[in-house]
Amino acid sequence: MSFASFGDFLAMGSHGTYVWSAYGICLIVLVLNVVLPLHARRRYLQDEARRLRREESR
Repeated sequence: MSFASFGDFLAMGSHGTYVWSAYGICLIVLVLNVVLPLHARRRYLQDEARRLRREESR
């Protein structure tokens, strides 16, 4: 595929809205697939540290 200009590339032959929104949604899903497990792991480790401190203080 070749485009005459960068504007034509962004418009994708009048399909630009669909194409770029699909890329955006895909990017959001990929980022969430990385961020959410990292966040859950950190929360789990904090909960476990709290639990261990509570058990040690008994």
